[in-house]
Amino acid sequence: MAHIVLEVDPALWFLLSRRRRGPRFLLDVPGTDTVGHVVRMIGIPPTEVGAVRLDGHEVDLAARPTAAARGSSEAGGPGSGPVLTVGARPRPQPTRHRPPRFLLDVHLRPLARRLRLLGLDAAWEADADDAHLVDRAAREERVLLTQDRGLLHRGALPEGALVRGERADEQLADVLDRFDPPLAPWTRCLRCGAPLEEASAEDVADQLLPRTRRAYRSFSRCTGCGQAYWRGAHAGRLDTVVARALAARRPPA
Repeated sequence: MAHIVLEVDPALWFLLSRRRRGPRFLLDVPGTDTVGHVVRMIGIPPTEVGAVRLDGHEVDLAARPTAAARGSSEAGGPGSGPVLTVGARPRPQPTRHRPPRFLLDVHLRPLARRLRLLGLDAAWEADADDAHLVDRAAREERVLLTQDRGLLHRGALPEGALVRGERADEQLADVLDRFDPPLAPWTRCLRCGAPLEEASAEDVADQLLPRTRRAYRSFSRCTGCGQAYWRGAHAGRLDTVVARALAARRPPA
């Protein structure tokens, strides 16, 4: 075992045990452990880690922190060991696929519906287990959104994000702030996420009550599941979600 000094970005302190929430702390690690092992050991999923520096030099997660030769250090003190500085992911965060495509775990269905409302490709399955989620995220180049830290520790997962917030509106604000995706409200099905197309009342007649046909003239239909949409009484609440998301957009660079 060897000593290293950890300096963790305050934005990540909520992931640490309370005794480690501070500017720095000592950690004993096996000489064979990589930086990736270390960040997982202290409870931080690799998906949340940004720039990592070892004694001031940027390294990747495959580096071995104990390989840094240190007799003494102005930063860590004599014999304290290498200093590993762990940064948080920058915001907005780039993704492999642009615009980003998302995959949400089973607990985030309300968030998936809000993302679809804003025109984002947000896949969700009611009975998807962890292995399936990781496999699909990799195959379809999707960012896996979850509040399950253990799921984000899986090495086969190429891209993921720990969603902050307890309520769906808080979670939506966090995802939009983190990825700053382009928005196209009212263009996707809330049920399955497929794109919508314009439709006439006759096209969707089998889904309309007589009073709906009399009251509305503008309709759309999902190209995936066939669900019909119109701006009914429920639109006011959804309009609020859309307006809030658009108002929070970052100004163009």
